[in-house]
Amino acid sequence: MGDIKVMLVDDNAELRRAMKTAMDRQEGILVAAECASGLEALERLGKTQVDVIVLDIIMPQMDGYSFLEEMNRLALEHPPQVIVVSALGRDDFIMRAVDLGARYYMVKPIEITALIARIREVCGRGALLPETGRLPHTGHVPTMDEKLAGLFLTIGIPAHIKGYAFLREAVKMVVENPDVINRITKELYPGIGKRFNTSASKVERAIRHAIEVAWSRGRIDTLNKAFGCKVATKEDKPTNGEFIAMIADKLALEQRSA
Repeated sequence: MGDIKVMLVDDNAELRRAMKTAMDRQEGILVAAECASGLEALERLGKTQVDVIVLDIIMPQMDGYSFLEEMNRLALEHPPQVIVVSALGRDDFIMRAVDLGARYYMVKPIEITALIARIREVCGRGALLPETGRLPHTGHVPTMDEKLAGLFLTIGIPAHIKGYAFLREAVKMVVENPDVINRITKELYPGIGKRFNTSASKVERAIRHAIEVAWSRGRIDTLNKAFGCKVATKEDKPTNGEFIAMIADKLALEQRSA
């Protein structure tokens, strides 16, 4: 019986390093691949056969949920077991991951003992007692990009659509200069278009599509919970400018309160 081959998928390089170091000291466990996003993991999956994937949820390019959806579409003959390790601990996030095929969902920071025991368990290898100790909580203060990623994930805007990156850039521009929201067609859209080498009209359409995706997925209650009050209804979809301003105001308030 060979080693359990593990793929680590997390954009936090320090955490990946800590997990790999702990697993390298374990008999019968081999870290066969490390990836910083779901997209990279999907590409590696076609080249590297693994038994277990340890998967984060909030990542650039392709989040953990989108990765699980794409992996399921591949209909692999021997799909790897998936253990989600995420800072998101809400019940709806957990249930969504489980519905997409995750065997376990562990909330960061986690005990390395528990993670390695789960890896052995999902592969039917019993439970050799691993070393004890908690994987490091890096003390990392979330960046604005990470906060936006969590919020977009909450309301159902997937990381792989074009409007995601445009919307993220728009919010950051308005946080830095609130008055630019009043010049959305003359300055905001053209500014984003210039950064991404595209036209202002394509930026506008892509952001509109991203908002429509969120509304079509019915995550309005989740959006209201994130803001702590009723900011939207299914029937009252905001304009691009209203949505950008709403998200920017929330982040700016959090910055002032920090």
